[in-house]
Amino acid sequence: MAQGILVFIEEREGRVKKPSLEALGAARRLADGLQEAVIALRIGTEEPSENLAAYGADRVMTVRHDLLQAYSTDGYAAALAQAIRSIQPRFVLSSASAMGRDLLPRVAAKLGVGLAQDCIEIHADGGRLECVRPIYAGKAYARVRLPLSPGMATLRPNVFSLGDPDSGRSAEAIDFAPELTAGQFRAVVREVKASAGQKVELTEANIIVSGGRGMKGPENFPLIEQLAGVLGGAVGASRSAVDSGWIDQQHQVGQTGKTVSPTCYIACGISGAIQHLAGMSSSKYVVAINKDPEAPIFSVADYGIVGDLFAVVPALTEEIRKLKSS
Repeated sequence: MAQGILVFIEEREGRVKKPSLEALGAARRLADGLQEAVIALRIGTEEPSENLAAYGADRVMTVRHDLLQAYSTDGYAAALAQAIRSIQPRFVLSSASAMGRDLLPRVAAKLGVGLAQDCIEIHADGGRLECVRPIYAGKAYARVRLPLSPGMATLRPNVFSLGDPDSGRSAEAIDFAPELTAGQFRAVVREVKASAGQKVELTEANIIVSGGRGMKGPENFPLIEQLAGVLGGAVGASRSAVDSGWIDQQHQVGQTGKTVSPTCYIACGISGAIQHLAGMSSSKYVVAINKDPEAPIFSVADYGIVGDLFAVVPALTEEIRKLKSS
């Protein structure tokens, strides 16, 4: 009989990713209602940087294998599918990160079960997983019920509460050795070359400052970077700015870029095409800076400034600096 909730834990450079801890907290709340256990599954040899028990795990399963030293879709999917067959959990959750979106569909296909992607709500309805997820570029929401076991879902980062860690909790440690051969890997990671990215991951940032076509050129993006810097946030961009070559694609927000859910999203010189709104419409507060009072971005903005961003953004940056230094 299927029991428990398994959460795939994503780690990067020795640290547990914050969206994975959010998924763990969401699993804990579901498990409390079902009176079942939460199993945190991680792949690696080193101990996790965070106390996963404090965030809700009853068991921490560590998958160990020499072929899993670097992320491989084939290897991770095979290992995770084997672990799920061994544990037989009721639900399987993961963050809707780039890795989660890549990995979970393959695992669901191996197991022959359904998967709900990019969920903003999850519920246990009669022992089955029920999820709410945006559709039609965020213009509507679908309530999806997954009748097969295990029900699988990826959760949108920054939507589910992280909760306060309970350092008094403890978890049982379990090792799992999957059966893998090199022949199962259609692609192998030989080397990872990381670009000089920003300090705050875009999908995890609480504050994002984005620039669009109104920035007029790459030479003006330092204005956005300075404002993001004083706010402790990340830099985003519209597709038009990325397609023009003004900023790297990793900063793109929108339907063909990254979906973000920060506490505050500041759109500078962005008109507000529906494709862009699809990627940031779940932000808690939206601030729009645009000289066109008819720009569609103002229809979703909580606060709007009609003005020249080249005057407004530097002034805003300076005032924030003054407030922080006072």
